[in-house]
Amino acid sequence: MVLAWIERDAQGSPTAAAGEVLATARDLGGELGAEVTAVALGEPGDLPDDLAKQGVAHLVLLQHELLADAPPATVGEALAGLVAARGPAAVLAAATPESTEAMAWASAALGVPLATACTEIRPGEPWEVTRERAGGILLEDAVLDAPVRLATLTGGARTTGETAPAPEVAVDVVVPDLDPTLPRARLVEHRARSTGMTLATAPVVVSGGRGVGSAEGYAVLEELAGLLGGAVGCSRVATNNGWRPHADQVGLTGTRISPDLYVACGISGATQHWVGCMSARSILAVNTDPEAAMMRRATWAVVGDVHEVLPAVVAEIRRRAGP
Repeated sequence: MVLAWIERDAQGSPTAAAGEVLATARDLGGELGAEVTAVALGEPGDLPDDLAKQGVAHLVLLQHELLADAPPATVGEALAGLVAARGPAAVLAAATPESTEAMAWASAALGVPLATACTEIRPGEPWEVTRERAGGILLEDAVLDAPVRLATLTGGARTTGETAPAPEVAVDVVVPDLDPTLPRARLVEHRARSTGMTLATAPVVVSGGRGVGSAEGYAVLEELAGLLGGAVGCSRVATNNGWRPHADQVGLTGTRISPDLYVACGISGATQHWVGCMSARSILAVNTDPEAAMMRRATWAVVGDVHEVLPAVVAEIRRRAGP
């Protein structure tokens, strides 16, 4: 058995990262000749239908009042209990902060290692993994030797692809044995994120850095992103200067993205930022410095001022779109 931990969005559907986890779990299950079981919190909602479309026929729902706000330590405790009871060959989760912390707690409770930020898992004698280190600028090949293999998967490492749907999904509700007397973290405030497209899901991201010059300078970036059906991002300097909120930051300490196109405007391309955007399929860089790191790494580079180049690009897009 391969367990796939499923993060859910506000509507209760699997997140994009969860889709990648399921795809990897299916591949791993195929190699091992093992069934794939999805594991999630709460009520089923439409989750069984979503899983059926992704070829997964088994779902375990963990339900307990202490899991209502999904505190990672408690989730990890519940996962550890499920692993001890079911004895899977592996447990996979997305390498998001929440899932990584939950898996770390499960790892500690079970006394087994956790391989984080994996890009590839190769079962065998022993199992081997390739994982990102130093924020993604290094890849490490390592051995994962344990009775049960726990791993988190880096987003954007693979595409989900298509699979034959499952005819039905068997749902098993499990109430974990959690000690209510233990001290636990609790949610005291919830701030809803803006709805709609996010940096993590946008097919196009238009980002600005120091070269944009001010908060007002992002107007043309927002216009271009709107025309391309994308989202606006920024570098850390823009956040530090108060030009954009931290939620817009792309990078190691922000959001890691993998759009079809990344437009980097006035961004030098320091390692911290590069880690966040290096999974983009194509990169267009605009900068006055032709020697900037982002210009050297980009698929296409335009030497020029952002506030001269982008208005021209916007005008050309509007001209081609017609009246």
